[in-house]
Amino acid sequence: MNFPHLFSPLQVGAYRLAHRVVMAPLTRMRAERLSFAPRPLNAEYYGQRATPGGLLIAEATPVTMAGRGNPGVPGIYSQTQIEGWRGVVDAVHAKGGLIFLQLWHVGRVSHSSHQPGGVLPVAPSAVPITNEGMLAMTSDGKMVPYETPRALETEEVGQVVEAFRQAAENAKEAGFDGVEIHGANGYLVEQFLQSHTNLRTDQYGGSIENRTRFLLEITQAAIGVWGAGRVGVRLSPYGIANGSGEADPMPLYTHVVKTLDQLGLAYLHFIEPRSSGAGRAEVNWQNVPSAMVLFRPLWRGVLISAGGFTGETAEAAIAQGHADAIAFGRVFISNPDLPRRLQQGFPLTPYNRATFYGGEAAGYTDYPVHGDMATA
Repeated sequence: MNFPHLFSPLQVGAYRLAHRVVMAPLTRMRAERLSFAPRPLNAEYYGQRATPGGLLIAEATPVTMAGRGNPGVPGIYSQTQIEGWRGVVDAVHAKGGLIFLQLWHVGRVSHSSHQPGGVLPVAPSAVPITNEGMLAMTSDGKMVPYETPRALETEEVGQVVEAFRQAAENAKEAGFDGVEIHGANGYLVEQFLQSHTNLRTDQYGGSIENRTRFLLEITQAAIGVWGAGRVGVRLSPYGIANGSGEADPMPLYTHVVKTLDQLGLAYLHFIEPRSSGAGRAEVNWQNVPSAMVLFRPLWRGVLISAGGFTGETAEAAIAQGHADAIAFGRVFISNPDLPRRLQQGFPLTPYNRATFYGGEAAGYTDYPVHGDMATA
């Protein structure tokens, strides 16, 4: 098995990667339950998956208490959380790896039980998730109908941008190598982008330019902290997760990609439509367009693509110029040594979906490395 492109070096912003197998950001809900701080178990998990010159993108991490939507996800808005993340970063750096933190605000994909004071979640507009079968997870893990969120006031939007900026500062204090803005999967940034969730009439709503403003302000705030070469953005133009989906994504995302292209970011990270379920279900759309193929001509920088790739399809995407690196998710959960397995042609351990969210070591840090690794 020969993957010359997948295992060639790549300059990503300020960093030179030794290979192009990236670990995608993966919600695992295993932070300490009171402080929402990463703990030694989390450091072990990330350290297991680090390789010299390899890039890991840490799980989606709320930038504020109001940005939470699930129990057990780590935050980046308290000193205790910063210290917890420092242990994770140190474990990755000890292996010679690089790690970016994904900055997250779920917006309406939440429940009042997660909110300070039990208030309603916030969103661009008071539009609830009503899609059939979609339920909110409460702070004690129950599944209930989504509530109608409260629309952010104009001055509050700036406060959320500031929360992202402060989170970027906190990530730097924790020792991360950069940050990724989560603009995908139906969360707050995408809620501002898409017309069915953004009914605003101020400068953050209406035209495509106005709906892009929130993402642009957040990205520029992160650049102000890190410099453009240490900031990435993740998008899901054809995604359906969490009630998302633009009727015609091309005009919106053409503008978004062209606008971001002017900023000199470390990378742009696409989720392919075939993996648009955000972990809640196996999704395999047929006859859908490829985000990386559609938008590659508009993007001059490094492009990372994620979504159901195998070693063969990853190699093909890079060889054909559609992407520069490939982010793997579920198979990186069950194969901590995934880059080496792909390079050597070792078989992959199947993942167990039942252990994706919550719990302890089972399905988290107990997946084996390949038996030949000790002598390879």
